[in-house]
Amino acid sequence: MEIKSYQNQAELFVKEYLLSDSVIPYTSVICGICACMMVYDLTQLFCNVYFKSYPSLSKIKQIEWCNRSISTFHAIFIATMSLYFVFWSELYSDHQYADLVAFQSSALSTFTLGASVGYFLADLGMIIWFYPFLGGMEYVLHHLLSLAAVAYSMLTGEGQLYTFMVLISETTTPGVNLRWYLDTAGMKTSKAYLINGVVMFVTWLVARILLFVYLFYHIYLHYDQVKQVNTYGRLLILIVPVVLSVMNLTWFGKIIKGMRKTLAKRQ
Repeated sequence: MEIKSYQNQAELFVKEYLLSDSVIPYTSVICGICACMMVYDLTQLFCNVYFKSYPSLSKIKQIEWCNRSISTFHAIFIATMSLYFVFWSELYSDHQYADLVAFQSSALSTFTLGASVGYFLADLGMIIWFYPFLGGMEYVLHHLLSLAAVAYSMLTGEGQLYTFMVLISETTTPGVNLRWYLDTAGMKTSKAYLINGVVMFVTWLVARILLFVYLFYHIYLHYDQVKQVNTYGRLLILIVPVVLSVMNLTWFGKIIKGMRKTLAKRQ
């Protein structure tokens, strides 16, 4: 009975405090940061035991190895949740709720965005601390823009649909990281490296080029709603996707260039 009482008290604490609507943004950010720390530490432990080449890497390479495992974990989580909210959930349906699409949100969607904010804070901190080894200024700009847009949607509940549409682009991250892992492991001439390059090309085209076309088309159709968002939120909804689109096209050009080099070496 005493154990059951403690269990009920714990459940009440989680429901009334940790997951109450007013606290969810802050709880979720902390959860996101803690998850990043846990993945980093587990990656170190796992790789030291099961990857013979890992201990021989330089210190900064080991840090980047673990850092990329964090971004892969976040990408799988946020891409899965974003696909669910955008294409399967009824939360952002035009006909399901009385609220406008641009203003619809839920406790789960807010918690998901908060966890993503926690990741961007943790990853940005690492990029700046080890600058420029984990990424140049383009990565800093990408994370600052993403952090501003995701944090705004989390705190206000505005434009969450468009934030999740942009976050679907994280589906390309595992492929990019796998490419780096294969290269670091000396497998750049392997068939796995070539297949990963082709998959990365396709996912980038779909998730970072075509999806953004759909995003802009959706904004165009619902611009009467977007205009009702306050000025700062409206700027984020309109400007952030444009800037990210330019960056996506630039990186896509580099992917095409890299694929050409890889295919030329195999001829």
